Amino acid sequence: MIRGRNFRLFDFGIVALWALSLLSVGCGGSSSHSNASQVVTSTGSNVAAISVNGGPTGNYGNGAFVSVTVCVPGSSNCQTIPDVLVDTGSTGLRILSSALTVSLTQQNGASGDPIAECLPFLGGYTWGPVQSADIKIAGESASAVPIQVIGGTFAVPSGCSNMGLQSMGTLQTLGANGLLGVGMFAQDCGGACAQAGSNPGLYYACPSSGCQVTAEAVSAQVQNPVAMFASDNNGVIVELPAVSGGATTVSGSLVFGIGTQSNNALNGASVYTVDDFGNFTTTYQGQAYSSSFLDSGSNGYFFLSSTATGLPDCTTATGFYCPTSTQNLSATNQGANGTSGKVNFSVGNAETLFANQSDFVFGDLGGPGQNNFDWGLPFFFGRNVFTAIEGTSTPGGVGPYWAY
Repeated sequence: MIRGRNFRLFDFGIVALWALSLLSVGCGGSSSHSNASQVVTSTGSNVAAISVNGGPTGNYGNGAFVSVTVCVPGSSNCQTIPDVLVDTGSTGLRILSSALTVSLTQQNGASGDPIAECLPFLGGYTWGPVQSADIKIAGESASAVPIQVIGGTFAVPSGCSNMGLQSMGTLQTLGANGLLGVGMFAQDCGGACAQAGSNPGLYYACPSSGCQVTAEAVSAQVQNPVAMFASDNNGVIVELPAVSGGATTVSGSLVFGIGTQSNNALNGASVYTVDDFGNFTTTYQGQAYSSSFLDSGSNGYFFLSSTATGLPDCTTATGFYCPTSTQNLSATNQGANGTSGKVNFSVGNAETLFANQSDFVFGDLGGPGQNNFDWGLPFFFGRNVFTAIEGTSTPGGVGPYWAY
């Protein structure tokens, strides 16, 4: 879906379709959100540089990109892949087959047939084989991690293509060379996909006769690579400077671990725990929206509708809001633990923002969404945002939670 100056509305929060045991979450803005005491960490073996820029297609607005090295398991046959989108709203590494030059190890199921996956997001779906790779990011590494290679040779089954979602199987439709899902869950599906009877149909066995839904053991599912690091494996911090209006590019850091080194302490950040679906509550204009979430893979604030907010939809930048002047708004986030805090945010006119052809960073980009708040990348500007992985111990308690 083209948005404005060839920008797309990107929202990589995973569609919340499934049962309790299944991952179902996604995938700061103006200077008014800025944390005056914010420090963006630039050094350390657990620190990877990220950049918000136009991405590999040159037209991606508000995408935070990192480089990831993948290797054939147990070998030095490696490739560093740039422009991989950092996504706190999903789980697992997904690389476009067109971006890969190394041949990774195909995962086969109990029957010996190759395994593939169809993963729906709010903005489309990815389809492709599950393969194994050693992963290196900054000074961190994980061995034999199941990842998804987007595309490949297997024909897309009807159960995947008939969901009414756009395929994100090319560079132009994905807008990145891949997705690095560093959300709060250790696997991208969990117990539901391991069951034959109530399987939601993410994983497929693919004999020559065609791909069919199959059960997939939790350990064989696409994994959060951070959870498989030897250390600094309990979560991540996305650190980006404040942005007022628009900018050509900004640089920040993806820091691995929470409270595991001197450079990843919580430093007084408030902890917001989540429900079983990875959501917390946002209250806006007196109305509570309990299925709200933080998602660096969404390129704007996506919330409610023009009718509910009074913010007019854009005419040409379809999928975004276009108020006549920048609107300064506020909402309150509350975690399952009762922690609450006010969020000041701004929504500008997307068509005006996109008019500057050199800008790819927007602190007040917003648009209509569902009956919730998807706090996308603008929320992350001027804040250090922590994502704690389920079941892991941190100074802020056991994950999953967000903190900022």
